[in-house]
Amino acid sequence: MGMTSDLTPHFLEAVDQAAIASAAWRGKGDKNAADDAAVEAMRRTFDHVPFDGRVAIGEGERDEAPMLYIGEPLGNMVGVEGAPQIDIAVDPLECTNNCADNTPNSIAVLAAAPRGTLLHAPDCYMDKIAAGPLLNGHVSLEGGVAYNIEQTAHVLDKAMDEVRIVALDRDRHKQLFSEIHATGAQLDLLGDGDVSGAIWAAKPDGPYDLLLGIGAAPEGVISATAIRGLGGVFEGRLVFRSDEEEARAETMVGDDLTRLWKAHDLCKSEDAIFAASGVCDGYLPGVHIDATTTTTFSELIDVSTSKVTRDETVRPRTVA
Repeated sequence: MGMTSDLTPHFLEAVDQAAIASAAWRGKGDKNAADDAAVEAMRRTFDHVPFDGRVAIGEGERDEAPMLYIGEPLGNMVGVEGAPQIDIAVDPLECTNNCADNTPNSIAVLAAAPRGTLLHAPDCYMDKIAAGPLLNGHVSLEGGVAYNIEQTAHVLDKAMDEVRIVALDRDRHKQLFSEIHATGAQLDLLGDGDVSGAIWAAKPDGPYDLLLGIGAAPEGVISATAIRGLGGVFEGRLVFRSDEEEARAETMVGDDLTRLWKAHDLCKSEDAIFAASGVCDGYLPGVHIDATTTTTFSELIDVSTSKVTRDETVRPRTVA
């Protein structure tokens, strides 16, 4: 049975095709059409991948999503003895609003790892912290906001007002923002896209030192996979909006509802891949379309080797 990394070209093709399909909807104000196009393109690509795949995190339950639903089989070797058994966490179009408005950071993204090693994350919120390798062992959700910012300043040898925090611009973060401002640290807000924010915070050459705040739990698994490969910090704790949501999560994670999840808990295998392709400029350049060609810009993080690779792929443009 092969390694997950053996399928890397197929995973890159899947995110590239999703990015190309959704890029056709940039700035048209229809986030649902953009998302549908990305989902259809990614699913179509997976049909030709030589593996016994399964959607661990996708577009929702089977009765909510016509394709890339949780548990959906993928690939052209489903049930074949000896075929690589791989779980996939997908977000065919992260930041649908950004694509609809043609604003930064919309990406097509996935994580892949051996069967059973990606957390089947419930569709709820997750309180998150992400940071780069130097902050391993120094910051944690177990500490408060001020503590984590002070630790960051100390370890990175920065003044407090030089520490840069990134968070989603949400009303639920009012208290978080107040605590950040009280430290004197800089706060940058994202309209959407905490996968991009987490990776930016985890990269030593990224624009941010910490990602803090509450985002979607499924995207936490994708972020954790990337950050395992980067050697950085990722922690998350589930947050529930209703009793029904909590009860549903209990069926998926059992007694771990209050657990502090670290990157290696969310992605349990080093044989894992993170792949993303830009739709709109931001963390990655967006799809570039001219009269004859379409150019995609992707990033691959191989967890087993900690290798980060950026690719620029030029394809002949096909006009419907």
